[in-house]
Amino acid sequence: MSVNKEINYSALRVTDWLPTSVKEMKALGWESVDVVLFSGDAYVDHPSFGAAVIGRVLQAAGFRVAIVPQPNWQDDLRDFRKFGAPRLFFGISPGAMDSMVNHYTANRRRRSDDAFTAGGRHGARPDYPSIVYSKILRSIYPDTPIVIGGIEASLRRLSHYDYWEDRLRPSILVDTDADMLLYGMGEHTVPELARRLDAGQKIEDIRDLPQSVIRASINDIPASDENNIILASFEVCMRDKRAQAANFKHIEQQSNRLNGGATLWQATGKHAIKVNPMLPAMSQGEIDAAFDLPFTRLPHPRYNGKTIPAYEMIRHSVNLHRGCFGGCAFCTISAHQGKFIASRSKGSILREVRQVTRMPDFKGYISDLGGPSANMYAMGGKDKTQCASCLRPSCLHPSPCKNLDTDHGPLLDIYRAVDALPGVRKSFIGSGVRYDLSMHHTGNRDIDRTNRHYNEELIAKHVSGRLKVAPEHTADAVLKLMRKPSFSLFREFKRLFDEINTRSGLRQQIIPYFISSHPGCREVDMAELAAETKSLDFHLEQIQDFTPTPMTLATEIYYTGYHPYTGEEVFTACSKNEKLRQRMFFFWYDPAYRSRITAELHRIGRPDLIGRLFGKHAPHRSKRN
Repeated sequence: MSVNKEINYSALRVTDWLPTSVKEMKALGWESVDVVLFSGDAYVDHPSFGAAVIGRVLQAAGFRVAIVPQPNWQDDLRDFRKFGAPRLFFGISPGAMDSMVNHYTANRRRRSDDAFTAGGRHGARPDYPSIVYSKILRSIYPDTPIVIGGIEASLRRLSHYDYWEDRLRPSILVDTDADMLLYGMGEHTVPELARRLDAGQKIEDIRDLPQSVIRASINDIPASDENNIILASFEVCMRDKRAQAANFKHIEQQSNRLNGGATLWQATGKHAIKVNPMLPAMSQGEIDAAFDLPFTRLPHPRYNGKTIPAYEMIRHSVNLHRGCFGGCAFCTISAHQGKFIASRSKGSILREVRQVTRMPDFKGYISDLGGPSANMYAMGGKDKTQCASCLRPSCLHPSPCKNLDTDHGPLLDIYRAVDALPGVRKSFIGSGVRYDLSMHHTGNRDIDRTNRHYNEELIAKHVSGRLKVAPEHTADAVLKLMRKPSFSLFREFKRLFDEINTRSGLRQQIIPYFISSHPGCREVDMAELAAETKSLDFHLEQIQDFTPTPMTLATEIYYTGYHPYTGEEVFTACSKNEKLRQRMFFFWYDPAYRSRITAELHRIGRPDLIGRLFGKHAPHRSKRN
């Protein structure tokens, strides 16, 4: 892979992007391409956009790649025909955000905008682009290999609950006309597939590519052993929700193995779905090579300066690492990126920051030096032999692993080095901070001192007015199901935040994220959350109803009613009314909700919370109530 050279933004030409039209392809001197990528997002040539990354990685491996962003699937299908059949394969990258989360709210209402589309307009992609695009391509090009990937396919690689259709669905490979699914991050697997096809292998003969999912024959399913886990079939899971829950435990554990884990097999109809093991996390050199590719960091000129909201959020940000070992029950990061952290070198990070400083609209402020979790950079197990045998889905829950290196020193060094660069006035941390990581007392005086300095510098120097953190709830029973720490730790962090603000003469805000209707959460838990957060003087803004998304612990509990690891039944608010009754407690400060909240507190036997919420403004209870 080539190292990113200094870019002269005023001299950029359309040929500095991957071609999106035949005219652009011919401007590069090509008559055809090896791979055509179809993307559900607008084409932004930036390392935060998956299709751009895969295109650049293939280009660096010597292949000619074209990209078709947001093809029109409702007209004469000319977008699917314009490049003809590529020499090797069609790739489908449905988008950086799951299409159904992108399209619908937690109440299944259609959203009116799309942050990954120019102008923010909705309707530029279908629901389930992997399915729609693959069927169109197969109808036009019956003999050309089709490969799906990205978060939509990755999280649907085996039987999964679909919240939007309220049913269990089989592996998405069954519902598409694709030949192969590549899950997780694709910098290794996609070029390796291209090399094998280029060498003359048929895609149907490629059965062992890591991080690939293929259809096999039922007769191919081997006996269960340490290298092969045979999951309950899709048909059994349809009949028995406990079987689906039991499957999830195996899937999550194998997704988080240090060295790939076992092959998973699931019979589905007349096929067997074979999931080859995950690759280890990328080495520092490997992740540097991916980020150092010659990205322009800009949207393609075809958009004529139209705003792409998702790009505006990250245009002056820099991603430091991948992966997350938090293992939150409602989060899909580890299922897609793995729980082991792949961290970039200081040199690679500084090269990208310098590139940002040369952007014509840069005003001196780096909006985010972050990652999936802001402060996991360069962290991992001290003894990798322990990690190799570990099946814990979280390195932080129920308490931080004793083998986990939580030293924030390397991250502090990055912050200081970035701030010292010419042209950088200040760098901010816009990603969510794991305060349970930075507040954890290791017993090592040097590391604990460094981590205190991290918290102090973070709060005093790297907050753009508001710091995002995610306590998610206040009830210990709910937090346990979420795999989150006790709310008492958040209180401790807020005291530190307020103290440092006062000492530094700052008036910054801490912005906590909370979730309602999570499995295990009842109305009384939300009522107590409202009272707890009021006592901390919060009028909550960053809130959401729990939305079941494929391949999370919380979704499996929501659908099956059972905890996959314990087999215990777990209550979950599922109906619209149950969800609304929980959600309204977020808005205790809105007079329009007071009467309803008061009536609900009486109904659930907690009138003691009325005074805590409303004080002298508490509504009088009607005799009819």
